[in-house]
Amino acid sequence: MKPTTASFLVSLTLALSSGLALAERADRDKPMNVEADAMRYDDLKQVNVFTGRVVVTKGTILARGARVEVRKDAQGYQFATITAAPGELAYYREKREGVDEYVEGQGEVIDYDGKADKVIFTRRAVMRRFVGSTMNDEVTGNVIVYNNVTEVFTVDAAKPGSTSPDTRVRAMLSPAPAASAPKAPVQPSAPLKPSTRLGSTEKN
Repeated sequence: MKPTTASFLVSLTLALSSGLALAERADRDKPMNVEADAMRYDDLKQVNVFTGRVVVTKGTILARGARVEVRKDAQGYQFATITAAPGELAYYREKREGVDEYVEGQGEVIDYDGKADKVIFTRRAVMRRFVGSTMNDEVTGNVIVYNNVTEVFTVDAAKPGSTSPDTRVRAMLSPAPAASAPKAPVQPSAPLKPSTRLGSTEKN
């Protein structure tokens, strides 16, 4: 792969140096709760459209945007498109399985695919990994596709092949914590020798 290639593939199990922890598996089976200023439902198309300061929660998933369109297929899988207000970014956050880590992302548009269990961040996209409350890794690009099942994500620049710094993929990946050096063994002190005399000096 050439250095100027505008996309790359990163395996989170390697780049994010945190073992095989996956996204919360129970999230996809949890109900989706939505708060908004207004809602319009199309029963024929099975589509809900929420507008105005929309907040979506689904298990550990939290998403926010100005407009959220929620669809459901014949098998019951849910799909959502979260759109930001002009000049702003929509937001998505989810806990990783078994560890105190979160993956969060932003973009002008965020698409959630409940069937494939993946999230797509589009335009001014950014994705971060937090260990506790500390940000550990961050990638930015025009389109970020995050697969919750494999924990692999792809990042693409706005214009493939462009050398403009504004259309390049950027990544900040923290190294794994260095293993602490083994401590030198403590040398035992010399054993005390018993004495048959009292005191430390001999009298004449």
